[in-house]
Amino acid sequence: MRRHTRLVAVPDVGGVRLHLADDIARVSRAAEAELGAADADLPYWAFAWAGGLAVARYVLDHPAEVAGRHVVDVASGSGLCAIAALRAGAAAVRAIDVDPLAAAAVAVNARANGIRVGFGRDDPLDDPPPPCDVLLAGDVCYQETMARRMLDWLGSAARRGTRVLIGDPGRTYLPPGLEKVAAYQVRTSLELERSAVTESAVYTFAPQA
Repeated sequence: MRRHTRLVAVPDVGGVRLHLADDIARVSRAAEAELGAADADLPYWAFAWAGGLAVARYVLDHPAEVAGRHVVDVASGSGLCAIAALRAGAAAVRAIDVDPLAAAAVAVNARANGIRVGFGRDDPLDDPPPPCDVLLAGDVCYQETMARRMLDWLGSAARRGTRVLIGDPGRTYLPPGLEKVAAYQVRTSLELERSAVTESAVYTFAPQA
């Protein structure tokens, strides 16, 4: 991971630093070689995605959302949202991602920020949402089946009383009916988005949901 990324400050996200890649094709080839799989998922862990940037900004701007609470960051990727939650005062944070390389990314990025983040590499969507106070989900609506499963799962957590925060820059499969709580202009990579600056919002489930 270190060989194919560089440690940089994440723009506008409270001094957080991440190991990020510059070339998605190159790091994808390296990930496939490491995993021995020609059809490995994109290296989501090597980039700061717009939805995750919005969630990270939001919890740092509104630390009361997570301070003293148990937080789970699902589809964590680089661990950006988990790191932001700990910096905002969360009592404990667990990052979850199915990509085996995300475990290394979260560990290395947490270390770069002087903190430790717990990690789980299971598919949480096959089980009920974990007991926690807050669930973070940055940029999870990029693929139809994934978005449907994820939003059903997050909705069930919200109905049980968990605070759910979803970051999204207007992906195709973001469902209607969510409550927008904040919006940010975030700086991201042209490897990921059409523009180097894009609007990304943070949503939660409306009370009636």
